[in-house]
Amino acid sequence: MSASSGTGAVNYRNGTQRGSLRTQSSNSTSAGQKSSLKSKSVLRKSSPAALGGGSSKGGSGGDAGVPGRVRVAVRLRPRNGEEMIADADFADCVELQPELKRLKLRKNNWDTDTFEFDEVLTEYSSQKRVYEVVAKPVVEGVLDGYNGTIMAYGQTGTGKTYTLGQLGEEDVADRGIMVRAMEDILAEVSLEMDSISVSYLQLYMETVQDLLDPANDNIAIVEDPKSGDVSLPGATLVDIRDQQSFLELLQLGEAHRFAANTKLNTESSRSHAILMVNVRRSLKTRDGLPSESSGNSHMTKTLKPPVVRKGKLVVVDLAGSERINKSGSEGHTLEEAKSINLSLSALGKCINALAENSSHVPFRDSKLTRLLRDSFGGTARTSLVITIGPSPRHRGETTSTIMFGQRAMKVENMVKLKEEFDYKSLSRRLEVQLDNLIEENERQQKAFVDEIERITVEAHNQISEAEKRYANALEEEKLRYQNDYMESIKKLEENWSKNQKKLAAERFALGEKNGLDITSNGNRSIAPALEEVSELKMLLQKEAQLKMAAEEEVNRLQHQLAELKKVEVSGNSEIMRLHKMLENETQQKEKLEGEIATLHTQLLQLSLTADETRRNLEKHGSEKNSGALDSFMSQLRLPQIQDPGNAEKQPVARLFEQVGLQRILSLLEAEDADVRIHAVKVVANLAAEEANQQQIVEAGGLTSLLMLLRNTEDETIHRVAAGAIANLAMNETNQELIMDQGGIGLLSSTAANAQDPQTLRMVAGAIANLCGNDKLQTKLRSEGGIAALLGMVRCGHPDVLAQVARGIANFAKCESRASTQGTKRGKSLLIEDGALSWIVQNAKTETSAIRRHIELALCHLAQHEGNAKEMVKEGAMWELVRISRDCSREDIRSLAHRTLTSSPTFLTELRRLRVDIR
Repeated sequence: MSASSGTGAVNYRNGTQRGSLRTQSSNSTSAGQKSSLKSKSVLRKSSPAALGGGSSKGGSGGDAGVPGRVRVAVRLRPRNGEEMIADADFADCVELQPELKRLKLRKNNWDTDTFEFDEVLTEYSSQKRVYEVVAKPVVEGVLDGYNGTIMAYGQTGTGKTYTLGQLGEEDVADRGIMVRAMEDILAEVSLEMDSISVSYLQLYMETVQDLLDPANDNIAIVEDPKSGDVSLPGATLVDIRDQQSFLELLQLGEAHRFAANTKLNTESSRSHAILMVNVRRSLKTRDGLPSESSGNSHMTKTLKPPVVRKGKLVVVDLAGSERINKSGSEGHTLEEAKSINLSLSALGKCINALAENSSHVPFRDSKLTRLLRDSFGGTARTSLVITIGPSPRHRGETTSTIMFGQRAMKVENMVKLKEEFDYKSLSRRLEVQLDNLIEENERQQKAFVDEIERITVEAHNQISEAEKRYANALEEEKLRYQNDYMESIKKLEENWSKNQKKLAAERFALGEKNGLDITSNGNRSIAPALEEVSELKMLLQKEAQLKMAAEEEVNRLQHQLAELKKVEVSGNSEIMRLHKMLENETQQKEKLEGEIATLHTQLLQLSLTADETRRNLEKHGSEKNSGALDSFMSQLRLPQIQDPGNAEKQPVARLFEQVGLQRILSLLEAEDADVRIHAVKVVANLAAEEANQQQIVEAGGLTSLLMLLRNTEDETIHRVAAGAIANLAMNETNQELIMDQGGIGLLSSTAANAQDPQTLRMVAGAIANLCGNDKLQTKLRSEGGIAALLGMVRCGHPDVLAQVARGIANFAKCESRASTQGTKRGKSLLIEDGALSWIVQNAKTETSAIRRHIELALCHLAQHEGNAKEMVKEGAMWELVRISRDCSREDIRSLAHRTLTSSPTFLTELRRLRVDIR
């Protein structure tokens, strides 16, 4: 993992700089210039835009795409110590004009070629400026939810690793793009709501290896057949929480990366390093919590899930291109150099095809191009920095690097926003809110009951105290008035008795003394007594009035007692009302509990609906699935379920989740023939979804399907089982399992006994998928796979013939690749099995699908010189000539012409017959 150049060069890997790079501040620029290359001063043209591609804020979930051209910057490495000595008498082969974004390449002392790039960085440009103009727009796009790629390309020793991977341990100004990008990402995200995960890989000798786990040295590349997205599910994924942990991760990966000493570089990288940073951000502008309706205690039915944006940053440090005679590679290092040059050549072919708007882009020719499929012609923002050296001794390599950058500037990507709903987060938040509501309701209910009990006790106590107080007061008043009355009567009686006695005595004495004068003086003696009587009457009247007042007071007290009894009755009615309120609250609690249960049901339904909606959006379908085991058995017997090959596969995701895969697979062995037929149809539908394939294989579904082919004679089961196997055979791992379990022999036997064209089409499709695996070529042929393909042409049905032609084309392509890599010798196995005559006979068929695969098969067979004589003998050469002239597809026409002109045998025969193919 190095970018230093030669002995005494700048040691970029170890973080020490001994060259002439200087830090220089400069504002980042984003406007590109149009560029072209014709001759001398003629400039190439390309559309201007900010480095990193156009931006797109619209669209949900990345449905809307915005064009974004690949942005290219060129960086010049300063002369190292060796070049200062060796090239002291020679001028640099390049001249930079950064203010015009131009580069002049000297061909000789009087002739130059001029090129324009989106940014031109001199040998004095600082690492900070390189980051700002090359990488920062891409990093900002990743934070907004877009995929982004930053890649360095150039000759060995020109500073690629220094530009991308320098850690800056001794001088922070030397930090490369990887470290600065992670600093910006950590500064923008919230670690409480967002997440950052990192994978660090290397592509060494066409094998993807994990730099964080060296034991994981053969990671499979998985492609989504619908969206085309590329993933590496076997790679180690590390969550990043701070900058220090990221630096430690880079140091660990650097220690495991392959490097070697060459003449061009003391520590030359022998592998392509790939850093993948996944950023997941939750949008704060969306509220995923349910709202409350005014006047109601229940929650509204409308739930808005939070939105999550996912961006992936891919930083690719390519191994340096090199010429063997200059690098001095030999032995294993030579093999490494060949592998590096082959992968870079495949990348150049893909970029050429994209720049020329070719209908076929050979992404599958190399694992590097497969990994970068989204970066060139895909949906990611891509920035490319090409690194060059000043030495005139390497003018050829410098020219090749510049031309690579010029072609890359013509590639257009469709930048798409990656946005989706976070149903799991919404579910968790709703569950927390439900728990809080339940607890709050229980607290309020308990507080209400306690308050009712307290009010009831206080009311009873107040009534009891009032009754007791008024009863005591009434009794005291009654006793007091009775005592006063009796004392008054007693005093009156005593006074009256005394007055009577006194009057009698006075009369008697007066009679004895005066005798005859009693009558005359009687009136005068009685007068005082009468006055006494009148006084007594007045006293009696007063006492009567007092008695009446006492009686009135008693009546008043009785009236107060009646009022107190009314108050008691009112208190009782209030208690009854409170009891009724308590009953109403109890009913309302029961109603609220019912609403909470309903809300739980809605939450479960929402989760199911979310999963179903995601799958339906992916496959553009809207059909509904059954939901229980009982309905599953009835659905299995419904005759309207169609074969997977005859109609669009029905979505059965909900059935799969609720019933379980093991239960579905167990029905493949049912005694009822109808149940077996419809069970295998369900398995075939499930196998059409890539997400289900691994579960089906792990649960023994593949073995069960092969057993059906072996033990069942029903052709309907054969047809559907073969279709399911064809779906599973789209995965490389499953292809090897099918071969290991004797699948090709069973498919061949099924093809030999089948009469239905649709059954043959399914079998041919499965074998055609197996034909595309390089590792299975010899075994496939030895177990009768090629013979079975050729035997199915007896049917004559166009769909069957199209699958046969596709299988032959896949097989021929693998053989062509093997011959190019030097692992295939001798004549093609297809020719040995007699396939060439059928290919020639059907090369002019009217069916476009058959003709296209046959034309590709002819081109691939012709690329191996060992097949040339047999193809001349069988007349295949004339079909190649016709294809090179008349084929409607430009990529096939070009391939045929290139194959004819590169074969000595074909050229000799064409010259002998005086045929001009120019």
